[in-house]
Amino acid sequence: MVLPSGVTCAPPGPPAFDTDPESEFYAAALDVYTTRVHLTDEQQTIADYWADGAGQTGTPPGHWMAIVGQLARHYGHHHGLSLMAAAEAFARVGIAVHDAFIACWYTKYVYNLQRPVTYINDHIDPMWRSYITTPGFPSYHSGHSTQSGAVATVLTAMFGRLAFTDTTHTDHGLLPPQAPRTFRSFDEAAEEAATSRLYGGIHYPFDNDDGLGAGWCIGARVRQRVQFKK
Repeated sequence: MVLPSGVTCAPPGPPAFDTDPESEFYAAALDVYTTRVHLTDEQQTIADYWADGAGQTGTPPGHWMAIVGQLARHYGHHHGLSLMAAAEAFARVGIAVHDAFIACWYTKYVYNLQRPVTYINDHIDPMWRSYITTPGFPSYHSGHSTQSGAVATVLTAMFGRLAFTDTTHTDHGLLPPQAPRTFRSFDEAAEEAATSRLYGGIHYPFDNDDGLGAGWCIGARVRQRVQFKK
């Protein structure tokens, strides 16, 4: 809708694939491994929170659309948004996640990088399993991170650095139940969504970091190129 092609906000690429225990790639995989082995209750909660439950919210863009719905109802001292502002917010977020996923999946099949579970099973621990079920498509970079960075950028442009409490799980009765989470900004929520994929054991840290960076770029393009009549 906005990006000319899948390479417009291209990430720098992952570290060179390497099985040497002294390599940067091995260190990233070991980070995923040890995070999973020592997963805290809070990290487990965050992984589950942004996973949403398959088929329940259209995760991950559905989660952000649900947040826009909360803003539409409650923004501005609980008076909600005007119909025009709500329509613009939904449109900007929809465009952002649309282009973010096209760009992300283009990147995934440029690099076709194996997931942490494959690398870890082959080179660190054959019995290791990810906390979240590993998806059946390439690792680099993270879809959650890319679309969350893009959405946070367009929402911040509309509403500023807004603190909010996300009630998606309780609003929609998702199972298992998850308490609402409070964030100081949309960027903080996006960063947690990205990190949740490390906690889930399904992405290397560089997947998440580079996905966020690409998402910020995509969100900025949406800001620049999409105008609404007032």
